[in-house]
Amino acid sequence: MNFILYSDVNDRSICQSLGRPEYSYYFVLKAYRPLFESLGRVHVVASIAEVDPLYQQLLASGENSLFVSFTPLQKTPRDIACPTICVVAWEFDSIPDEQWDNDPRQDWTQVLAGQGRVITLSSHTAHAIRRAMGEDFPVLVLPTPLWESFATLRNEYISRPINPGSVLEIKGCILDTRVLGLSADALIAPPAPTLTAEQLAEIEASRPPPLTLKRRFVIAKHYLRMWALDLGKTQAEPVSRTHFLKQWYQEGVCDLFSEAAQSRLAKLLPSIAGRPPVESHAPPARIYPDITARVETQVDGVVYASVFNPKDGRKNWHQLITAFCWAFRDTADATLVLKITHNDLSSYYDDMMTVLAQLSPFACRVVVMHGYLDDPQYARLYAAASFYVNASRCEGLCLPLMEFMACGKPVIAPAHTAMQDYIDEQVAFVVAASEELTIWPQDTRILYRTLRHRPDWGSLKMAYLDSYAMAKERTQDYQRMSQASIERMHEYCAFPLLQQRAADFFEQPVQVPQATTARDNASC
Repeated sequence: MNFILYSDVNDRSICQSLGRPEYSYYFVLKAYRPLFESLGRVHVVASIAEVDPLYQQLLASGENSLFVSFTPLQKTPRDIACPTICVVAWEFDSIPDEQWDNDPRQDWTQVLAGQGRVITLSSHTAHAIRRAMGEDFPVLVLPTPLWESFATLRNEYISRPINPGSVLEIKGCILDTRVLGLSADALIAPPAPTLTAEQLAEIEASRPPPLTLKRRFVIAKHYLRMWALDLGKTQAEPVSRTHFLKQWYQEGVCDLFSEAAQSRLAKLLPSIAGRPPVESHAPPARIYPDITARVETQVDGVVYASVFNPKDGRKNWHQLITAFCWAFRDTADATLVLKITHNDLSSYYDDMMTVLAQLSPFACRVVVMHGYLDDPQYARLYAAASFYVNASRCEGLCLPLMEFMACGKPVIAPAHTAMQDYIDEQVAFVVAASEELTIWPQDTRILYRTLRHRPDWGSLKMAYLDSYAMAKERTQDYQRMSQASIERMHEYCAFPLLQQRAADFFEQPVQVPQATTARDNASC
């Protein structure tokens, strides 16, 4: 069997694609590739146009092929000859079963019916699809096989509740509340200055004198003379014939007419009596921190980490930050490290700085890391964390959460959507959540059609406090939860288990497994 793999984001475009809704599929493809290589030959194509020619070539040689599309269902072409199966990351309780914008592909039930089977990253997505397609619809639940990728980290770093000191490095910028000088006063515009009597007199003295009849005559004489001289010019680009007449009107006689008369004149003689352009008073260009340098910082104490895209509405990062700062407003050795997975600092900088300023002053520390982390730098982040935090409204899988758990990090997270497959009280401080109405994110009609979850802010704050107390006072409980996290990920996403599950689904014999690919991070 030949597996033809495609993602809209590839090795060349990933750095520019951080923050796009589809970018997480790139990481899923990389994680799946060794698994498919253990079942047959793998071909990764750069565009959809390459699929059918490759399929026909292999078919002519007597070989079967399957096109595995790592793209949203509505973006997968329906006119491909090669048999197709989609990998679906979906975090809502129902799938789109209506079409809009005259696009039948928006109705996922039609796309799935044409393909006949699907791969999902979680049992939550599988249930949503089967509710629409029927309980017998073939669904392969296949979380990404990442357990083996973190064996070296598990061996090199022992998970500790209190970090004695770790250096974090990144190519980009680090925003550290300890050095930002945050103040709520910065959110309030300064009051207008009060002018003294002398200043008011000086302003009044600087005003031009009223237009007397003589001054009006001088103005008219000057501009009419300039207009007459311009009429006699023969250069290629003379001044506009009405330019000096307009100047005469605006400076010499405009104030003699009522506003109604001025409006009528502007309509009758727009080139002369038209309103002058309004002067722009745009604020100066915003200057953001430099993101081209390699910078570092040191963290210690009880360190909480989270990886997310601030422009992804699912991630609920406002609550994540506000609950942390409120829980630890008097706790100096609590640190929250936020690794941002978006390439545009300006898209979230003001919003995040405003939230932090509104919370100030606080004794705890928030460190925001913007930029690119390579594998050794990510390893430092994994090792530095005492806990990983997720406060999402819904998740399709959440690779970063799984990765930190595979490194032995207990977590704070709700147990809904995809996370219900691997989150419970044995491995996490579970955040309570309730259902709420929402829209399918690609629905241009913006109609309420599905559900997501609303994490409870008070429960999140209490999870921070309880985890901190365990880190400081119950080291053995921390180690038990750390070991339970490792074992949970081994049960959930170890390569041999998922390899056999895929082999049974595709009815393919298992071949010698290949080495797993290097780890990556996404918010899928």
